Amino acid sequence: MPEPSTAAGAPESGTGATSPRSLAEALRARDDAALSALLHSRPDLLNPVPGDVTQLATRAGTRASVVRALERLDRFTLQTAEALAVAPDPCPYPVLEGLLTGGEDERARAALPRALATLRDQALVWGDEDRLRLVRTARELLAPSAQRPSPTGLGPTVAEATAGMSPTRVQEIVAAAGLPGTHDPVSAVTALTALFTDPERMSALLDEAPAEAHQVLGRLVWGPPYGEVTPSPAPPVRWLRDRGLLLPATARTVVLPREVALHLRGGLAHRDTSPVAPPVPVHREHRPQLVDANAAGQALAALATVEELVKSWEHTGPPVLRAGGLSVRDLKRAAAGLDTTEASAAFWIELAYAAGLLASDGEADERYAPTPAFDDWRELPPAERWSALAAAWLPATRTAGLVGEQDAKARTLSALGPELDRSAAPEVRRRVLELLADLPEGASPDTEAVLARLAWERPVRAASDLRARLAGWTLTEAEVLGVTGRGALSGPGRALLEHRDPAPLLAPLLPEPVDHVLLQADLTAVAPGPLRRPLGDTLAVLADVESKGGATVYRFTPGSVRRALDAGHAAADLHAFLKEHSRTPVPQPLAYLIDDVARRHGHLRVGAASSYVRCDDDAMLGEILADKRSTGLGLRRLAPTVLAARAEPTALLEGLRAMGYAPAAESGTGDVLVARADAHRTPARSAPVPVPDGPPVPDATLLGAAVRAIRAGDLAATAVRKDPGPAAGVPGELPRTSAAETLATVQAAALTGSAVWIGYVNADGAASQRVIAPVRVEGGFVTGYDHTADEVRTYALHRVTGVAELAEDHL
Repeated sequence: MPEPSTAAGAPESGTGATSPRSLAEALRARDDAALSALLHSRPDLLNPVPGDVTQLATRAGTRASVVRALERLDRFTLQTAEALAVAPDPCPYPVLEGLLTGGEDERARAALPRALATLRDQALVWGDEDRLRLVRTARELLAPSAQRPSPTGLGPTVAEATAGMSPTRVQEIVAAAGLPGTHDPVSAVTALTALFTDPERMSALLDEAPAEAHQVLGRLVWGPPYGEVTPSPAPPVRWLRDRGLLLPATARTVVLPREVALHLRGGLAHRDTSPVAPPVPVHREHRPQLVDANAAGQALAALATVEELVKSWEHTGPPVLRAGGLSVRDLKRAAAGLDTTEASAAFWIELAYAAGLLASDGEADERYAPTPAFDDWRELPPAERWSALAAAWLPATRTAGLVGEQDAKARTLSALGPELDRSAAPEVRRRVLELLADLPEGASPDTEAVLARLAWERPVRAASDLRARLAGWTLTEAEVLGVTGRGALSGPGRALLEHRDPAPLLAPLLPEPVDHVLLQADLTAVAPGPLRRPLGDTLAVLADVESKGGATVYRFTPGSVRRALDAGHAAADLHAFLKEHSRTPVPQPLAYLIDDVARRHGHLRVGAASSYVRCDDDAMLGEILADKRSTGLGLRRLAPTVLAARAEPTALLEGLRAMGYAPAAESGTGDVLVARADAHRTPARSAPVPVPDGPPVPDATLLGAAVRAIRAGDLAATAVRKDPGPAAGVPGELPRTSAAETLATVQAAALTGSAVWIGYVNADGAASQRVIAPVRVEGGFVTGYDHTADEVRTYALHRVTGVAELAEDHL
């Protein structure tokens, strides 16, 4: 939050300063640093760069810009703006203070200068302390109306509620309230308002009210201020209505006037104010070493999960839906393959996509597949691989938590679909991590405390609800990714938040990759840690992962061994591989399994006819033909050693394998086809670009240039001309002079070294006002120092619409 400015401190009524008459004047009085801070906090004001301060003030008051600014206020600052919306316009500082504190809330009184300073900095409030004004658009958005109740729970003023009432009825109310009659309804309303704002007279009037009337007022005082009545209301309601304490809103509705509600509330605009941000206390404390160790374990598991996911899409990845994204069936299949939930699988899929590790291949039959960047990523050390994932997660706008929900058109949102971007996600992730970073090392907060803090910082309902959901997903994702450990921010996570490379902090926490496994007699192998790349790749083909954890368990099956043989490994190679990398002897059952599958592998040959089966053993072919399970393959004998099939080669291979055989695919020349694990990659793809939350925040260079342009444009627009005369036109418009007069004026200015004000239309037809000091006039051009652009420029004289001299000593 910005620090309280001088203007937001104690009232300045005694300073003698003149209050600005407009927001433009207030902005014009700011220094360059304050103007730059406004443009930084509200970057939408820079698109395009305003021509002068008046344009900046106009743009700052537009509805879209004001809504955006209000959404970024904290709860108490927003409550201050809401109080100003129901206060008199302009509002003295003591009145605003009374609306927020009731004269008793010291915390609100101490926080008010800071809140008011924020509203000033955001150009939502202007004027000195005696005449505080809320920007008109903000007042319209926050003031109560019948269609849009105010967050304060207050209703319309007496003047607003009686606007359509007959003069006779107004006089009846005045008389019933004990006031003398007036000659016109305006003075009658004024007298009634004065009564309701006079504490002593209001107390006396309410002392006369029936007890039931006080109960009616009690139900409406804190809002909503509207209540339904019957055509023949009860006596207490009639008593209140006759005296104007309840005024008719419609034929069957009454409203509690704002002045009455404020008296009953003791002058408070809100029932409860929140001047101080809710604390985020320590919920649990752990040793920082334990947190980092836990986070490192999660990071290692995250790397294995992402790698397993992307590698599973190497051969035949899931198809891309016509509308984009992944089908529900393919998401369930991915979740089953990762042995996790669909929500978790959606997160890992989106993370790999955000990191640029997978994408659509762009083919006619479009499918998702690994990108070439995946191969480069796999070659990095584990800590650097994790850094790449974490660096992609933190600024990503794609939100995996939305997968499975429905959009505004009742369409289900799919993983990798086009509707998952939420521009607020990066800011919420970073803010959640910042709250964790504020705690002592090893400390974790309570989730509800984090959500309460975020709700205070962005209380606007729509923004607050989304931020709460994003925060919940952030805490979950940070834990499974290893940014946090046991709910506390880890050392690598802290480095990530601080824009430092987390790899050097994570690397010592990760176990060194091992180059061996432990073979078991039950056809399993135990990897006592992460495996080195060649060993892990080969073992992943030769065996199936059975369980994960600190040690990974692999199981050898006939199908996994056949997969290794299909990939081009011979039986002798597999025996040598296991003997080299096992710290235990190769169990006899495993050796038998490899030899048995290898003996049968390739005995059958499948090729394209549509497809065919070739085998030297005609008895085996006869066995296949006699098997009822082969009916769907459309087999028929062409020769004693050849069967033809209607099925495609791939389907024929799968069908025969399902029947218990181990066929091998062959090429048109009769050679065995080898299926490589890295067969398919997409063309080079870049990672998805996060969708910005509105215009990007400008850097210092752009801010400085914008401020100079606004000041220069303001100088040209407000420059004082010398004796403008009728030719100069209306102030603020382009001057109009003849060509001869224009030439004579700029020549004279060049001789005397004085500055002039010109109107200029460029080649694109854009008109502007400039203040220049001519130094040379020749060949139809004038060259001089342009005070507006702060540089020397040359202008064509035929494009100068007119010229006027500046008043003495103006520059």
